[in-house]
Parts: sequence; C-alpha cells; structure tokens
Amino acid sequence: MNFIEVLKEMALSSGFAAMTLQQGIMLVVSFVLFYFAIVKKYEPLLLLPIAFGMMLANLPLAGLMADPAGLMDATQKVAGAHWYDDGVLRLIYAGVKSSIFPCLIFMGVGAMTDFGPLLANPSSLLLGAAAQLGIYCAFFVCMITGVFTPQEAASIAIIGGADGPTAIFLTGRLAPDLLGPIAVAAYSYMALIPLIQPPIMRALTTKKEREVRMDQLRKVSKAEKIIFPIAVTVMCVLLLPSVAPLLGMFMLGNLFRESGVTERLSDTAQNALTNIVTIMLGVTVGATANGEVFLQLKTLLIVGIGLVAFAFSTVGGVLFGKLMYLVTGGRVNPLIGSAGVSAVPMAARVSQVEGRKANPTNFLLMHAMGPNVAGVIGSAVAAGFLLLMFGK
Repeated sequence: MNFIEVLKEMALSSGFAAMTLQQGIMLVVSFVLFYFAIVKKYEPLLLLPIAFGMMLANLPLAGLMADPAGLMDATQKVAGAHWYDDGVLRLIYAGVKSSIFPCLIFMGVGAMTDFGPLLANPSSLLLGAAAQLGIYCAFFVCMITGVFTPQEAASIAIIGGADGPTAIFLTGRLAPDLLGPIAVAAYSYMALIPLIQPPIMRALTTKKEREVRMDQLRKVSKAEKIIFPIAVTVMCVLLLPSVAPLLGMFMLGNLFRESGVTERLSDTAQNALTNIVTIMLGVTVGATANGEVFLQLKTLLIVGIGLVAFAFSTVGGVLFGKLMYLVTGGRVNPLIGSAGVSAVPMAARVSQVEGRKANPTNFLLMHAMGPNVAGVIGSAVAAGFLLLMFGK
C-alpha cells in the first residue's frame, strides 16, 4: 500500500467521512451554546458543560454514548458485550437515568437556600404557587397539539417551573427520549430570564405598582429555620409520596445549613458535591442531544411550548402579585410575583432590577427571595403530582 492509499484509507475511516448533516447542525448548535455561556455569561456553569457534551456526542465514531451492553436501550445490545464496554458518557449518564444527579443537585441547592424571607412573609408561598401556572398551561397546549403522549406533555410542561434539575428528574422518569431537548430548553430559558420576564412584568403592571416600597421583613428565629425543612418534608411527602426524592434531598441540604452542627456537610453540599455533579449532569445531558433525536418536529415544538410555559408562569406570578397589591391596600409590589419561578436567585434579581428602574430607592431582593424559594418547593410538588398522575 503506497502513501497515497494510506492517506485515502485514513480519510475514509475518519470522522470527517462519517459526518452526517444532522451531526453538523448539532455541532453548530453546541457552538451557539458556547457563545451564550462564555461571551454572554448566560448560566455558564450549566450551559458550558451541556454544550461540550452535545459536541462530544455528535462527533462521528467517538462512541462516547455507545450502549453495546444495552444498559439503557435493549435494542442496541450486542452479544457478549459487558457494562464496561459502554461509552464513558453513557456510563456516567446512569446517574441521570436513575435520578441520582438531579437529587444531589437539589441537596446542594437546599444547602444554599435561606428560607428566612419565606418564613418572614408566608404569603410568599401563594406567589410561588401562582407562578407554576405555566406548567399546567403548557401541559394543555401539548395535549392540544396531538403530537405528544401525556407523559411527554408532563415532561415538557415542567419547563415552566424554571427548574433544570426538576425537569431532568421528571423527564428521566416519564419521557427519557426527550431528555436532551427538554434539558437544553429548560436551561436556555432559565439563562434568558433577564430577557423574557421584564417585558411581561412591565406590560402587566402600572408604574405606580412598580414603585411600591415594601416594609422591612421581620427577623426569623433559628428555631423556625430548623423546624421548617423537617415540617415541610413530613407534610408534603405524606400528602404526595412521589415528591420525596426531590423535596427530601432539598430539605436535607437546607437542614445541613440551618442546624449549625454540620458545617462541613453543608460546605461540601454547597461546593464540592454540587460542582462535581453539575459537571457530570451537564455533560451527559448535553450528550443525549444527538442529531437524529434533536432535529425533529417535536424538538421545535418543545422549544416553542417551553417559552409559552415560562411566559405564563411569569404572568401567573405577577397577576397574583397584583391581587395581593389590591388586598393589602398597596403594600405589596406585584413585581415580586415574577420571582415565583424557581430560578434561584436570578428571578429575584430581575424583580429587584425592575423595581429599581421604577423607583431608585426600591430594594425588593429579599422580598422577592420569598416567592423565589417557594417556587422551588412548588415546582418539586408539581413534578411529584405529574409523576403520580402519569408515571408508568
């Protein structure tokens, strides 16, 4: 074999020769996500690993998501293959498939969460509940299209909760084939909250309402902060057992934080554990977005309906905020209602920014954190309800 033939053989056996149009498009999509993460700094801790996982999965012949052992898909099983023959990302993906990664992320989020603003103003729970409106609106939109099964509709609808781990948890249980598109849509819209929410907030409120200054919150005792995660876990899990994995780990992380006797555990949950799991979760979720699955009509519908879900969740929170403004005689700024989506703390920051634009002396951040953390509980409860209704 001469030199020219060697080069020809190398070219034919390379990934360049095996590249499909779908894979090429997905590589471009991953580059766009890199741009959003690195240049625009939209949720870079999640978008960057998701984009890299997407890129890796769509590089031809790499085999990082290969499943010859049939661990995830029996149709791919190769005779004589063992679990360790699967691609490295496929093996790590087992943490997503089993819901381990989303639950561990929830533990870390719980360890970072301060329920003080919520306890100081319990009515924030109502705003957090109202901001889940988008979940139910999106579910009905999905069913009206006739394209999705109830399980798929429920998985898409949870995007409206603005909670990436919850979306991954529910989709992994109900519609694993849609995990890539749903995860990318959920995290992309979370990153775009500063662009999506403000126009809706301004359209639904008057300048007078946006200018409202709220009274300082009362100081919450240590005992209240310790009792709260225990009481909420017991009550919610007894009422809705399917919510136990997410809500239980969330409240465990919060108890690490508030108990005052587990500083090392709280620090690990907030930092090392969360960072490690975020890397593995992001890369493997991105790796599920292969061209054959991603570039379908369903994906385009998921992206569109996900935006509808986000918009209606914001609408639900703001409208309920307006109701509270009327009931309290103008003491509640309706802008904090938009923070009822569970994108912590980005949604609360958006409320703060919009409030300061209307009134430079406004300080709504702590008031908005109440609905914000209530939204985390609300989205987890909504996921548990959908899992109870449509779980197989």
